[in-house]
Amino acid sequence: MRALCWTGVNKLSVETVEDPTLLNAEDVIVKVTLGTSCGSDLHLIGGYIPFMRSGDILGHEFMGEVVEVGSEVRRHQVGDRVVVCSFIACGRCWYCRQQLFSLCDNGNPNPAITEALWGFAPGGCFGYSHAMGGHAGSHAQYVRVPYADHGAFPVPDGVDDMTALFASDSAATGWTGADLGEVRPGDTVAVWGAGGVGQMAAAAAWARGAERVVVIDRLVNRLQQAEQHVSAETLNYEETDIGGELRELTGGRGPDVCIEAVGMEAHTTGPMQIYDQVKQQLRLQTDRPSAVREAVHACRKGGTVFTLGVFAAVVDKFPLGAVMNKGLTLRGAQMHGHRYIPEILERMAAGTLTTAHLATHVMSLEDAPKGYQMFKDKEDGCVRAVFRPHD
Repeated sequence: MRALCWTGVNKLSVETVEDPTLLNAEDVIVKVTLGTSCGSDLHLIGGYIPFMRSGDILGHEFMGEVVEVGSEVRRHQVGDRVVVCSFIACGRCWYCRQQLFSLCDNGNPNPAITEALWGFAPGGCFGYSHAMGGHAGSHAQYVRVPYADHGAFPVPDGVDDMTALFASDSAATGWTGADLGEVRPGDTVAVWGAGGVGQMAAAAAWARGAERVVVIDRLVNRLQQAEQHVSAETLNYEETDIGGELRELTGGRGPDVCIEAVGMEAHTTGPMQIYDQVKQQLRLQTDRPSAVREAVHACRKGGTVFTLGVFAAVVDKFPLGAVMNKGLTLRGAQMHGHRYIPEILERMAAGTLTTAHLATHVMSLEDAPKGYQMFKDKEDGCVRAVFRPHD
């Protein structure tokens, strides 16, 4: 089959690789209909997460058709149209029983790497380095899905493929941020980042009863999408003082919940951008935390800051004093998609959640290296590059 492979730092190639096979009785094989780029993939491509091997297949956000099932699969059969959660969870360990699915004890067969980094290992993720299990990714014509009864979800008949695609990761990640960030009715919520995850975090905040949702970015086309499709207010951080604007919007208090949906390669203005970028390039810090710094300072006293963007290890100049003295709740998580995907698909079927607008550039898998370059450089207003492996 054909697949998009990482072949070195900032090097991608579409290669012919072996077809996946069933390895365990709970596996299914999915013929991938659609897969999409994700901002967290850029950390892998750029070498910021140093646990990739040449030839690894990228991709973790996808949907498709079941073409083969293991002997112990009970909820799926050949021909089912499914969306697959990007994180891999067994559904029965202690963490899965607590609905902390991205922390599954059995989804990551390479736990030693992240145990050394973080003390304990999270679950596994498709196409996200050997630190997260070394699972083959979804930018391929076919993919093996472990624990399929728990991680693959039937797509309702009224939901088109392009809409369903983003239930796999973007929407589910956004729902994780709003839920674990404990957005309550009447809250003002600020979201840093207007990409797919940021827009879906804003949509999830509305779904949980927020009274006001503000999305922050610098790219005009993404801010326009947040306004048009998510009904959020928007702020361009290159044109205004974000902290001042948020205080003005909230009567001087600041937002109740601040969701950081940018991650380890955040951009900012002024000398701090140069400082963070130089330290990251020299590996004196692994991540650029400018957006989460701003969120901590902007959040009201006693509020919640949720880190939804991907971070790898260590950052510099983190305002821990502000967290402690303002009485903030600071949380973070990889997405617990198994918890939220059924609700998301129901909202898609009801027409109350739109996602297809994120697919600004749709192309064959053979064009995926070009698609990722467009996505990285934000060329031609690219919000997400979507790949069709069988075109």
